[in-house]
Amino acid sequence: MDEILKVEKLKKYYATPRGLLHAVDNVDFSVERGKTMGFVGESGCGKSTLGSTIIGLEVPTGGKIIYDGRDITFPTKKELKELRKELQMIFQDPFSSIDPRMSISDIIAEPLIIHRMYRSRQERTKKVEELMDIVGIARRYAYSYPHELDGGRRQRVGIARALAVNPKFIVCDEPVSALDVSIQAQVLNLLQDLQRDHQLTYLFITHDLSVVRHISDDICVMYLGQIVEKCSAAELYLHTLHPYTKALLSAIPIPDITIKKKRILMKGELSSPIEPKDQCRFAARCPYANEECYSSCPKLMDVGNGHMVACHKVHSLEDNL
Repeated sequence: MDEILKVEKLKKYYATPRGLLHAVDNVDFSVERGKTMGFVGESGCGKSTLGSTIIGLEVPTGGKIIYDGRDITFPTKKELKELRKELQMIFQDPFSSIDPRMSISDIIAEPLIIHRMYRSRQERTKKVEELMDIVGIARRYAYSYPHELDGGRRQRVGIARALAVNPKFIVCDEPVSALDVSIQAQVLNLLQDLQRDHQLTYLFITHDLSVVRHISDDICVMYLGQIVEKCSAAELYLHTLHPYTKALLSAIPIPDITIKKKRILMKGELSSPIEPKDQCRFAARCPYANEECYSSCPKLMDVGNGHMVACHKVHSLEDNL
């Protein structure tokens, strides 16, 4: 297996008046070169913090980040600048993530100027035009401003900016959640085409399980800073094991009124991510919780076929709940 990224026991904590908030807590996973690793979970589960920490926008509290054989957990300023050429991010909100005072061509050209990739303005302009063609933005928008474009075109600008430095690895932080459904499909297809044509590797973050299924090779399900289930996309939807994942899947709408789908409603209070107890963090909302769930935190274990799950009931009964 050709791993481009390996994360070991990654932690990201934030100090609060009540104690340390465990946004990302002992996360382990790896991503194969040229593949897409999807991360899914409710808002606040730590998936965006995880993406930001991996590419250096946040400083990790502990653990290791190995990129292409190099330890990039705590890079120097010089090393971080060089890593920006290989690690990029597409942000969730295409309007707030780009400078409203800059034209579209200037936004896309900015990384080229920072990294001094082209000597002349003419070379940069040609590259910007090529990038606009690649992501499907008409060249007539080159001197327009972000507020003059719709959400889909603004997100394409963000994608073009990320591609400008020829990266190998891109964190896609909910890149389609702010877009209309029809535009979502266009952007997802664009991302897949770019991956194929430029041999890109994605870490795709979303709260939408129908979207992550469409684009991901493997999927990690996160809950309150921890991975609770991890496997291939096909395996996850065929053999869902964790009760939290089952509840998320039950919420996916089916566009057929003749099919009655049973919804799994999660009840109970969310556990606090501040100084969490040594117990299953989903126990308070889980219909299968028992004493063991409240006395120790389940470890992520392989139950066969590369399917990893952190659940005491799955481990003890070796069934599908």
